Amino acid sequence: MTEPERVSLVELAVTFNHIALASFGGGLSAWSREVLVVEKQWLGEAEFLSAMTMCRILPGANQVNMAVFAGTKMRAVPGAIAALIGLCLVPLVIVLALAWLYFTFKEVPAVKGVLHGASAAAVAMTLTMVIQTGRKCLTGVVPIALFATAFVLNGVLRWPLLLTLAIVAPLGLIWAWPRRRTEQAEQ
Repeated sequence: MTEPERVSLVELAVTFNHIALASFGGGLSAWSREVLVVEKQWLGEAEFLSAMTMCRILPGANQVNMAVFAGTKMRAVPGAIAALIGLCLVPLVIVLALAWLYFTFKEVPAVKGVLHGASAAAVAMTLTMVIQTGRKCLTGVVPIALFATAFVLNGVLRWPLLLTLAIVAPLGLIWAWPRRRTEQAEQ
């Protein structure tokens, strides 16, 4: 992985701007994994998955939380600020311009078609991330069972996310707790 002192604040801002501009919606998590883990190698696979899990649990937008995490890791508080500026500034300007265009031309059929196509691309990128990370995380019966339980409760039965987490999270903690102590004792 890249050493924190070698990453400039400008590189952090440009990298997160690239992440923000290259994808949107759910596909942003997949693209941030591609850039941070594969291309830049600033985070390892396990570290990215742990950070993304924490970013989803904490209040706020997942990718804003990830920018703060990665920026802080690379360059402390100035890195977090640079990553946030890179992630948010240009997209904010673009969204404001697009909002004006949308409300001006929202009844045009071509505009509706473009938005449907963009939605499909975001879904495809999310599925790609699920497949790639699933290969690394879902390596046993218990992780697969926990994943399936969460998917059925939230995705199929449409139970609220907090209720699903209230059921699945304690089970995952119970399963992981003795496993972590065993792994640490072996090292």
